[in-house]
Amino acid sequence: MKGYSQSKAPYFFIAPALILLILFSLLPIVVALVISFTNMDLAGLADWSNISFVGLDNYVDVLADPVFGKSILNTLFYVVIGVPLILIGSLLVAIIVNFGGNRIFNAFRVIYYMPSVTNVVAVAVVWGLLYNPVFGLLNFLLDSVHLSAVPWLQDPIMAKISLIIMGAWRGIGLNMIIFIAALQGIPRSYYEAAQLDGAGNFKQLIHITLPMLRFAVFFVSITTMIGWLQFFEEPFIMTDGGPLDSTTSVALFIYHNGFQLSHFGYSAAGSFVLFFAIILVTLLQFKLQGKDTDL
Repeated sequence: MKGYSQSKAPYFFIAPALILLILFSLLPIVVALVISFTNMDLAGLADWSNISFVGLDNYVDVLADPVFGKSILNTLFYVVIGVPLILIGSLLVAIIVNFGGNRIFNAFRVIYYMPSVTNVVAVAVVWGLLYNPVFGLLNFLLDSVHLSAVPWLQDPIMAKISLIIMGAWRGIGLNMIIFIAALQGIPRSYYEAAQLDGAGNFKQLIHITLPMLRFAVFFVSITTMIGWLQFFEEPFIMTDGGPLDSTTSVALFIYHNGFQLSHFGYSAAGSFVLFFAIILVTLLQFKLQGKDTDL
């Protein structure tokens, strides 16, 4: 009897976490999946008899929606440019800060990390002022060197690039901390042996640092890509998807249809398209990482 109670003890410890996971993560996913097959809207919330099953119609309609197609292209633009920018930027900053070895570089750790923990609304307001076409600081600096003003948030292409710059500025700090932790886990003996063999800093970087960081790079690339696939706060606060839906991400498209237009079934279908896209991208990255490990 004593052995039986001891075997059940671990389940009592993990039960609260499992209950919270089921209630606030798994159950909402199941409910959203069911809603995606219905025409649920505000009328359906008021009276469930107004809800009817529509099958795959929501998925067919959302995939045929030109705005949703544009949001997919916009999101791919964010991912293709934003992920490598954050990956390379955070890695370079981590290497510089880690090997600096003095108080000034220690202060830089805090400086680079601060944007990632600052409220995104406050950050967006400040960057919105910087991007202001009339009295913004960036255009003022351009004017001081006799260059023409840039429509940072008014031009469709420039607006996406402006949001990527802001998103990269916010994302570098957190990933820098991850890379610094990985760098500090590399044995110093590797560098000492390389120095004895006459290897310079660049060769040490290529043949020691980067290979030893491949798992950290893999982790950061996955988390960063998932974050950019769900890119929402910056376009929502700064452009609301404009101009001409040029900055509308898939997440912002889902928000507009679900919380502003109250097309809950349609919005849920779009969210599951994004959900499955994230799963496929993650599985693809795991597969590619497995091949690199085998090599």
